[in-house]
Amino acid sequence: MKKLFVIILGGSLFSGAAAAQDLKGWKLVWQEEFNYNGLPDTSKWSYEVGHIRNREQQYYTHARPENIRVENGHLAIRGRKENYPNAAYRAGSERWSEKDSRAGYTSASINTQNKFAARYGRIEARAKLPAGAGIWPAIWMLGINRGDIGWPRCGEIDIMEFIGKEPNNVHGTIHYAKEGAGHASSGSHLAVENLHDGYHIYAVEWDEEKIDVYFDTTRYHRFMLSAADNKTGNPFRKPFYLLLNLAMGGDWPGPVDDKILPQEFLVDYVRLYEAE
Repeated sequence: MKKLFVIILGGSLFSGAAAAQDLKGWKLVWQEEFNYNGLPDTSKWSYEVGHIRNREQQYYTHARPENIRVENGHLAIRGRKENYPNAAYRAGSERWSEKDSRAGYTSASINTQNKFAARYGRIEARAKLPAGAGIWPAIWMLGINRGDIGWPRCGEIDIMEFIGKEPNNVHGTIHYAKEGAGHASSGSHLAVENLHDGYHIYAVEWDEEKIDVYFDTTRYHRFMLSAADNKTGNPFRKPFYLLLNLAMGGDWPGPVDDKILPQEFLVDYVRLYEAE
């Protein structure tokens, strides 16, 4: 297995590595422990703003404590029902992201684009999931060349997705472009009792041959990188950046149950390891 390839653009690599768990065969190379108070560290995280994808109902806000904050040793992303102005509104537009002057829900989405990226290694987060119809938290990755070649050619690694209408399932999925046109997906879900009672570890182990998806210590999906080989290259042999978000509604989870709001997606830490 090759070493983890890391790009850092601004900010220090990490501090306090001794606090991380000792994983046999792995060396810690980057971490976000959320051991401070306030908004997420801007040397590590950037924001998505607005209605972004999948016809989701939430409006992602920028650095708004009502939707995102770090306190008590974890990151909290809060999905709320509220009447919030849509900065992208265009009168007469039929585009789902522009046609309404106000959004009915708010949340947050942060990412490490242009600040941190990784190729190969173990990427893990310890998190506690929200619950309820329409809720859609995710821990995932996109190729750093997304802005140049678009999705799905850049590739996508979904370390964890959860949708509220399936209260006992977690999902791990790999997305990539088909040869010619369209996209393909390779994924599985795992049934878990008492999923929301506490924190769990969501992880992938990624090398030159495969991506394995884990819930705690259980591997429940394996993707062979060769499946994504094509004439334009394989996205999973290039660096990816990380995203954490709480979506609400949209094409997959369906309508939001307002009675369950607000909901919080809590992340204790994010850590990146290279193979020793």
